[in-house]
Amino acid sequence: MVKTFAGVERMFKVRPGRRVRLKDFDPGWQGAGEFRELSLDERKQRAHTFLERNIEALSEAQDRLYAADTYSLLVVLQAMDAAGKDGIIKHVMSGLNPQGTQVFSFKRPSDEELDHNFLWRYTRGLPERGRIGIFNRSYYEEVLVVKVHPEILARQRLPPGKRGRSFWHQRYEDINAFEEHLTENGTLIVKIFLNISKKEQKKRFLERLSDPDKHWKFSAADLEERKLWKQYQAAYGEMLSHTSTKRAPWWVVPADNKWVSRAMVSEIVAQEIRRLGLKAPGATPEQAKSFAAARKSLMAE
Repeated sequence: MVKTFAGVERMFKVRPGRRVRLKDFDPGWQGAGEFRELSLDERKQRAHTFLERNIEALSEAQDRLYAADTYSLLVVLQAMDAAGKDGIIKHVMSGLNPQGTQVFSFKRPSDEELDHNFLWRYTRGLPERGRIGIFNRSYYEEVLVVKVHPEILARQRLPPGKRGRSFWHQRYEDINAFEEHLTENGTLIVKIFLNISKKEQKKRFLERLSDPDKHWKFSAADLEERKLWKQYQAAYGEMLSHTSTKRAPWWVVPADNKWVSRAMVSEIVAQEIRRLGLKAPGATPEQAKSFAAARKSLMAE
């Protein structure tokens, strides 16, 4: 879709310190250069081939991640409703070994969780070394939905104080410090924002309402949140601007076309793991002797 990964980086990776305006990112992007000259069916087929290749690469990378037992991978997915987070997990991560993968979706916090700091409940879901963790929504909800809905913040039992601009900047700094701590201790963080347009969200909501098999995906609350579209766009822009760091940058992935978002996410995750340079650990001299003895024993049977 873009000839080189560097091309994807230039277009969709948020540079640290950059002021993000989501209107500058095209949610309906379908490729660039000669890729745009292909028919729609040809583009979809090319993207599918791309996805399949990366699924295989992710599976191999997972084996090396587990064998090295030094790093873990945390994939953070954030988006407006109907942007395709579940589809990304289902299709992009389909080649991963379930034994080494864990997915967390964070709902309304419990009383126990409200009695701790806002990051506490998320730390309990972090992947251990050698494993892959996927957050379907994450601690970023604390500067998104909580920011748009002040009544949620009121339930967090915080000490008295102002809840203005400095309050949210402090939360951004807390998140950045949290992620810096994780990366220093071996967690690779890949943060994906699936950028869907309001028009496409409407289309997907109508599909859910028209198809009985998809009714379960729809909630009346989705429409209430849709009324706050502008507030959410502003909150996302602020969040992306303040929390895209060198160690844990954000990627703004166009999500109006699922075949585009799935192919791109697969490439981003595969490439970021590749940069770790993981290799299967070599055998120690003692292990080599043990392996040679075991081979000799088996050959003698």
